[in-house]
Amino acid sequence: MNTENLNYLQKQLLNLGFGEKLNDELEKNLKAGNKKFKLTAENEYNQQKVDYTLYFKAGDDRTFFNKYDASLQGKEEGHTFYINRGGAITAKEAYNLLEGRAVYKQLESLDLEKYHAWVIIDKENKTDNGQNKLRTFTEGWNYKPERAVDKMDIVGINEEGNRDKLMKSLEKGNRHQVTAIRDGKEVKLFIEANPAEHRVNLTNWKGEAQQLEHYKKPELKNEPNKGNKRAQNQEDAPVKKQGKSKGTKMKV
Repeated sequence: MNTENLNYLQKQLLNLGFGEKLNDELEKNLKAGNKKFKLTAENEYNQQKVDYTLYFKAGDDRTFFNKYDASLQGKEEGHTFYINRGGAITAKEAYNLLEGRAVYKQLESLDLEKYHAWVIIDKENKTDNGQNKLRTFTEGWNYKPERAVDKMDIVGINEEGNRDKLMKSLEKGNRHQVTAIRDGKEVKLFIEANPAEHRVNLTNWKGEAQQLEHYKKPELKNEPNKGNKRAQNQEDAPVKKQGKSKGTKMKV
């Protein structure tokens, strides 16, 4: 057994959010010399359980973790996520994507050029094998959720590290809870990134959609609208036409 290979795979699983619970089964398969095998795992986020099937395949001198399937228990949604050097989707990010949210990742083009993009599961377009495609929004799309966040009267946002924590959470695809001020009262809100519509989604604890306009800082309350009702919820960024999508090794 290649000990170096085992250590690398174990570290890879840890970094992708699968912890150490698969280490024993992984080692057994490597010791047995299995050329092709799969492992199963289960994680739970926000009381929603997610099933994973991880696929491994041996090359000439080492075994590789190639891809994994993720699906929400009790729901039909599922997706296959491929492992690549550019920036593999973690177990938690897979859950967020399956829940319909967006994730900001470093990807890799077919010519090995690294770039950053927001990623969503596109439920309107499918691959030849019937799986939903991944849709990317590159830098040219000019989506920056901080434009909306910085307009909001969020309690404690100016305390050291809080803004960065919020932005990193949104980039991971989380539904992040904050407390914001509306008409002088504190209101618990959930924020999600929404690159497709160039906005952030705001909901209250009941799941009801909220308008950004109602939670703006006092000095921004009376700023002119951009000409229509939709502008109230958008982050007011100039939308640039996205060029042709780059090829990516994040297969779908």
